[in-house]
Amino acid sequence: MVGRLAEDRATPAPAVPPALDGEAGTGVEAERRRGRGATSNAAGRFEPAARILFDDGWESLDDLPPFRTEVTEERARTVITRNQSPDIAFDRSINAYRGCEHGCIYCFARPTHAYHGLSAGLDFETRLFVKPDAPELLARELSHPSYQPRVIAMGTNTDPYQPIEKRYQVTRRLLEVLADFGHPVGIVTKSGLVARDIDILAPMAERGLVKVAISLTTLDPHLARTMEPRAASPHVRLGTIRRLADAGIPTAVLTAPIIPALNDMEIERILDAAKAAGASEAGYVTLRLPLEIADLFREWLVAHFPDKARHVLALVRQMNGGKDYDSTFGKRQRGAGPYAWTIGRRFEIAARRLGLEGRGLKLSTAHFRRPAAKGEQLSLFD
Repeated sequence: MVGRLAEDRATPAPAVPPALDGEAGTGVEAERRRGRGATSNAAGRFEPAARILFDDGWESLDDLPPFRTEVTEERARTVITRNQSPDIAFDRSINAYRGCEHGCIYCFARPTHAYHGLSAGLDFETRLFVKPDAPELLARELSHPSYQPRVIAMGTNTDPYQPIEKRYQVTRRLLEVLADFGHPVGIVTKSGLVARDIDILAPMAERGLVKVAISLTTLDPHLARTMEPRAASPHVRLGTIRRLADAGIPTAVLTAPIIPALNDMEIERILDAAKAAGASEAGYVTLRLPLEIADLFREWLVAHFPDKARHVLALVRQMNGGKDYDSTFGKRQRGAGPYAWTIGRRFEIAARRLGLEGRGLKLSTAHFRRPAAKGEQLSLFD
């Protein structure tokens, strides 16, 4: 028995796969990434070469500046993106921004930065892209004679109300176009800035053209600041739900992502708080770790919650058939297995108790009209 105990001490239990910090030289010291979510900045997966930080003894790393937000304007040919995914309730969306300064460590949009030759880590949070002419492109696409209206989703990839929206106001101008055309839109955000546009959203809501979902991941301000460093605090998001609901705008709460052993114990309290603030619907998505996000999330866990890291990742894998992520339709949003089933039932019971369940409000396409072009004769029947 004594021999067995000695053997166990000599061979510790397998640890969480180590963070990349230091191993490949992609980790970034805390001072340079203050206020950011990711802890590293590995090269994009399509790059032929990887650059690593290495101190050659001349203290060269001491001179590196902190990461600052840079914005690049890009010119697109179209602005409406279409999809055929059976997992989501919309077939078209608009993303006026690429990258997101909120810095949420779990953001499933991070891997898209690789298409720009950039990192899914700190580059995603600091090197942003904006489409300043998106409203003009939208008006052109909606004006096409063959266009058939269906709900357009905003905020499905990156947040339409992230901090740079204050400067560029692309989202606001897109809403003005949609209002002019009488086109329905669904918005997902975790920013209080959406309340700025109540003057546009409230009249649209009266015609059944809009609903807003506020993403509320936790009520714990410390966890929120660590996990979503530049997003609005939980109490600001609850206040935003109240302001939107008071203005007559249908508002849902989206508990996403639910992370086992990290925020899943808050499901009922989040729904209670959202209902009290005026939410009329609720939805959830479990944690998704495609591509680079698995390593980024693992690094973040080890850095901020080392005592929980092994347990959290073990439960994540249990929900994904032993893998970090299962991209199968029908599983990628909710997971599978006993733990995922338990999360689903808890959410369902709490939502039913509060009257937040159901398929939700259906937006209308009956008001869609193409404004007459300059010099165009109006129809007698419009």
